[in-house]
Amino acid sequence: MSTGWIVLGVIVIIVLFAFGAYNRLVALSQRVSQAFADIDVQLKQRHDLIPNLVETVKGYASHERGTLDDVIKARNSAMAAQGPAQVSAAENQLSGALGRLIALSEAYPDLKANANFQQLAGELSDLENKIAASRRFFNNAVQEYNTGIQQLPAALFAGMFGFARKEFFDLGASRTEVEAVPTVKF
Repeated sequence: MSTGWIVLGVIVIIVLFAFGAYNRLVALSQRVSQAFADIDVQLKQRHDLIPNLVETVKGYASHERGTLDDVIKARNSAMAAQGPAQVSAAENQLSGALGRLIALSEAYPDLKANANFQQLAGELSDLENKIAASRRFFNNAVQEYNTGIQQLPAALFAGMFGFARKEFFDLGASRTEVEAVPTVKF
């Protein structure tokens, strides 16, 4: 066997390996994108629910204007946010405002007993659980992707193909507040 055939064989193996590594990294990157899209769907449902919840509360607690305005302002900021870091910061702010809104029901027994409010609060609680599950799935996908681009031998090709680290959906300082399941008492 000539040296030329050996060199050609090594080059073919390297090229095949590079194709395999590239395809694996593309699949991991697509999984991260899909996971973020799943979070986006859940957040959209929460954003759509908020105006109904605010209107219901408004009827019973009209003098709590500051809290209601904070919720709408936080919702609008969350809807305009882009990318995992900005979205997570805006959603943390929205979660805090929603927590204060739900807490208002304690001061207004008629609101707390209202069937529409009970239904909306139940839907919100269900959505919060789904959002938490979507966040976990997203962060798991990011962890797999980031590990994939850092492990050898794929790390040799990741930079050449333009694969860069992705950000986790970080809850920041309000982690305990956001991860706590909203308490809805009737």
